Amino acid sequence: MKKRILTGDRPTGKLHLGHYVGSLKNRVRLQHEYDTFLIIADVQALTTNWENPDQLPKDVREIAKDYLAAGIDPNVATIFIQSMVPAIADLTVLYSMFVPVNVLRHNPTIKTEAAQHGYTDMTYGFLGYPVSQSADITFCKAHVVPVGKDQVPHLELTRKVVRRFNDLYGEVLVEPEAMVQGLLKGLDGNNKMSKSLGNAIYLADPADEVSRKVSTAVTDPARIRKNDPGHPKVCTVFSYHKEFNPESVGEIEKACKKGEIGCVECKKRLAKSLNDLLDPIRAKRAYYDAHPDEVNDILRHGTQRAIEVGSETLAQVKDAMRINYFPKQGA
Repeated sequence: MKKRILTGDRPTGKLHLGHYVGSLKNRVRLQHEYDTFLIIADVQALTTNWENPDQLPKDVREIAKDYLAAGIDPNVATIFIQSMVPAIADLTVLYSMFVPVNVLRHNPTIKTEAAQHGYTDMTYGFLGYPVSQSADITFCKAHVVPVGKDQVPHLELTRKVVRRFNDLYGEVLVEPEAMVQGLLKGLDGNNKMSKSLGNAIYLADPADEVSRKVSTAVTDPARIRKNDPGHPKVCTVFSYHKEFNPESVGEIEKACKKGEIGCVECKKRLAKSLNDLLDPIRAKRAYYDAHPDEVNDILRHGTQRAIEVGSETLAQVKDAMRINYFPKQGA
């Protein structure tokens, strides 16, 4: 049997090129190598947006359409909605019984996100969402979890949860391995492309919007005139060429260093490469925009499979913990 992989996103709007480079491109490839579960983590979205849930139904579907448009095959991969899988909530509660609060408080990702949101008094849900992530990963007994570097501490907590559970109650859960993936700089040259920083190109952006955004991208700050020698290593646009235009990157690097290609021309070439990549994604997304019932059916079927898988795991967990008080007859 194939090993299982669990990956996904919080539904906070449409996906961008950072998501594509950091995970989505690999998900499309890996779905044929692994039994793939794609979680739309709406409960985790509520940890920072609990006062404004009205947008969630739309954002859940936006994420699903981006998955499908990028090449996720719903006949191969399981796309599901986190909050609709009861076993995830149950496992979150059970795991929380033996995860110390201080471990959560000292989680570097929790501390960074709390600072970003200005939280001085964290909610129980926000502080504990790494425990919820442990339930996300283990409900389907995922063997592999693709993560960015900033999410490695969360996965390490999951591994500790699994080891602790198995030591206490017996070998029930699977200890997952991390598959660390890269990041894409934002248009402003920041370390990470981000919706909140307004430095992102979205998979659904029209071609003219992609070109406009590329024209604003930060380049070599030391290069004043077109014919000045450039320094590609510090140029955000060049880092995009390495990712999206690899066949021409050597030629572009040489021309930049010699001052033979200006930043405007370099950006035009990048915009063309990006639009060549995004054209088929946009076309496929337009199909799903026009067929919302098909998207709903895909989410419904994927979620039902996740419910069934989660129910099996939860039953095994409760058996191991001796809290399955009414086992099925004949079991």
